[in-house]
Amino acid sequence: MEGAHVLIDTYGRVATDLRVSLTDRCNLRCTYCMPEEGLQWLAKPDLLTDDEIVRLIDIAVRQLGITEVRFTGGEPLLRPGLVGIVERVAALEPRPQMSLTTNGIGLRRTAPALKAAGLDRVNVSLDTLRPDVFKTLTRRDRHKDVIEGLEAAREAGLNPVKVNTVLMPGLNDDEAPDLLAWAVEHDYELRFIEQMPLDAQHGWKREGMVTAGDILTSLRTRFELTEEGSEKRGAAPAERWLVDGGPHRVGVIASVTRPFCSACDRTRLTADGQVRTCLFAQEETDLRAALRSDAPDEEIARIWKLAMWGKKAGAGLDDPSFVQPQRPMSAIGG
Repeated sequence: MEGAHVLIDTYGRVATDLRVSLTDRCNLRCTYCMPEEGLQWLAKPDLLTDDEIVRLIDIAVRQLGITEVRFTGGEPLLRPGLVGIVERVAALEPRPQMSLTTNGIGLRRTAPALKAAGLDRVNVSLDTLRPDVFKTLTRRDRHKDVIEGLEAAREAGLNPVKVNTVLMPGLNDDEAPDLLAWAVEHDYELRFIEQMPLDAQHGWKREGMVTAGDILTSLRTRFELTEEGSEKRGAAPAERWLVDGGPHRVGVIASVTRPFCSACDRTRLTADGQVRTCLFAQEETDLRAALRSDAPDEEIARIWKLAMWGKKAGAGLDDPSFVQPQRPMSAIGG
């Protein structure tokens, strides 16, 4: 195995971006993620403690070349120790860039504390500008809270504030131009994400899904889009376009129709301490057991490197034999 202090796979990809799921719980019930009644949540003893999370991030930063950390969930704002975790990770040497993916509920209250603790920026999920559609999509009447959370994040300086949107046929697939006009007006960077097969009900179907091509066609009815190009994209999942000549941009993450696996630079840690090399992976590697058996940092790093060495070439969404992961997105830090 090559690369003593990096997470490298057999295809030469090096992981520098760590996604850390802090909880599998969520206060929304988005139709493309989980059933209305929710899921069977992880038992508290199965979850990593704050100390364990910080230790694993420290190992990743010091010994494995991680330079970016993204906190995810479920909904990471539900993690009681979130601000303290951010503060401790900000004190690591070298200090990684830190971001947070959230549904925005509770962000109005926590944005200033997160910024003060060292968080650099946020991604907020919002699929619609219409409160009634929001309620249908999420099964909760919290649209106003998300809008206020976005405003609080911008005012706290958690910039650029990115908005993640999934378009669903028959619900919000007509909203792309309105969403972009709103994002430009409020200085948010909008990113459309193709719906992925990560729902707990396994109800995803490729036919009928709103594709990147559909989204761009819709946007071009109102805006002039100029592609930024692959040299500016790097390993980022979003293809980006300047809106009406700039400076505002819009991104499209075509996870299904135009996968970006060949440039992937991510490794993922679940809330119960499992390494996932890909959102769609069927296998996980247990770091929690090593942590709790008093394994030294070097041994944990070795296990992590071995897991990444076995990363597959791609997600396999185009393979007719593709099998959806057993864990839904809420449990693996989408």
